[in-house]
Amino acid sequence: MCKMRNLGAETMTELLTAAQMRAIEQAAIASGEVTGLELMERAGRGVVEAIFEEWPELGDVAHRAVVLCGPGNNGGDGFVVARLLNEAGWDVEVFLYGDAGKLPPDARVNYERWGGMGDVAPLSDCYSSRWVHQPVVVDALFGTGLARPLPDDPRNVLMATMNCRRVAVDVPSMLSSDTGVMMSPIFASSAAHLTVTFHRQKLGHFLAEGQANCGSVHVVDIGLSDNPVADAVKLLARTDTVDKRTGHKYSHGHALILTGGVGKGGAARLAARGALRVGAGAVTVGCPPAALIENAAQLNAVMLRKIKDAEALIDGLEDTRINALCLGPGMGTGTRQAALLAAVLDGAERRLTVLDADALTLLAGDAALFATLHKDCVLTPHAGEFARMFPDIAEKLSTSATKGPTYSKVDATRDAAKRAGCVVLFKGPDTVIADPAGRCSINASLYERSAPWLATAGSGDVLAGFITGLLARGFTPMQAAETGAWLHTECALSFGPGLIAEDLPEELPKVFRGLGI
Repeated sequence: MCKMRNLGAETMTELLTAAQMRAIEQAAIASGEVTGLELMERAGRGVVEAIFEEWPELGDVAHRAVVLCGPGNNGGDGFVVARLLNEAGWDVEVFLYGDAGKLPPDARVNYERWGGMGDVAPLSDCYSSRWVHQPVVVDALFGTGLARPLPDDPRNVLMATMNCRRVAVDVPSMLSSDTGVMMSPIFASSAAHLTVTFHRQKLGHFLAEGQANCGSVHVVDIGLSDNPVADAVKLLARTDTVDKRTGHKYSHGHALILTGGVGKGGAARLAARGALRVGAGAVTVGCPPAALIENAAQLNAVMLRKIKDAEALIDGLEDTRINALCLGPGMGTGTRQAALLAAVLDGAERRLTVLDADALTLLAGDAALFATLHKDCVLTPHAGEFARMFPDIAEKLSTSATKGPTYSKVDATRDAAKRAGCVVLFKGPDTVIADPAGRCSINASLYERSAPWLATAGSGDVLAGFITGLLARGFTPMQAAETGAWLHTECALSFGPGLIAEDLPEELPKVFRGLGI
């Protein structure tokens, strides 16, 4: 068995829901570890420090700020920000949405502290004349506390701040902190230029439209205990990856990748190259007899096998050294392909299996075939494939919540994995990976890891190959999906713009060297 090293325990990050963050704060306050007022003071100070870090030139001269405070503790943070900016010599105006008499106790204290320094006007008095000299606008209206479209007054005020520097406290008020969905899509550009959040980043910073609307995200330590949250979502950073090789090729696994007929083999060849480069000891492409010459002309280190039909596949799987399979890339969706998929899923000897592309289409159209999925499978759908396989889940994901808990891509992927009984990797810039037990992680090709050039033909086929190769090496399905997705992004970042799918496997050696492997 191959050796593995964990490169990521010390750099892994938990992403929290709004409810999880509230629970962490409440537990800390209940234990006497900290008071709510102390947390609010630290949060407000963190926002001010982040403003000066993001725009150092604002520290050179006094500036103007308009602070928009909401009816909850996010508004309390805003009052602290206003006070601290005022103490730094800034000209600060504060507007409150809601009734000051109904503010939570800690927010009320900071409202009164600010009252000794300046006025608080109702948000309805915040006219467009406030934005003439383009002040810094601090959005402390709702933060993580809103899960529905904005009321008209705050919506109209925020819409008027287009030409100002906008700072969001926790998340922009029109963005769902759990889903990343813009509940009031009013900005042509980012809803915030700077977002300052506390303790941990939230799901909404990474999912859906979060990255496009949060601007630069700063995480402020407000002194809460660093205890892990049981069902928190993991943001992939450096993760499990293959170590130096020992032994012979078959001790590192043998991956079999099935492909379609003449002119349809490119996707499988990309997957095969990815599986080989990521560390599988041997990789074979299985194709119909008519496609042998075409594939033989383009494969060298990758082996080739004639697989005419399901019976031939079953015969081939008598070779017990084959321990990982990939079906889907360029495979087709005819009767032959459905029989191949059925042979793999419902056969006497099930293998670790990646199902991508055409295999997902076959599963979506055949409930009996879907029912044969098993725990050693990894499904890798993009949004369209996900909607065909899980139409009710996709519909729920696309429906905007008007009240109650919101439904995120994380929730959808967890539900899909539970239904399928296997790991599901829901692709996108915010790739979400979940297993049937609810373990979940996000591979975000966003912010400093943004790699838009990954959106190129064949990129997903290489990802399927990476995952297959890692399964062959001995990784569990969840490990293989997480590691393959992370390496996929790393290869794209290493290569840079101009990337085509063929470049991804060839970039792996450079990425591995950078990891010290």
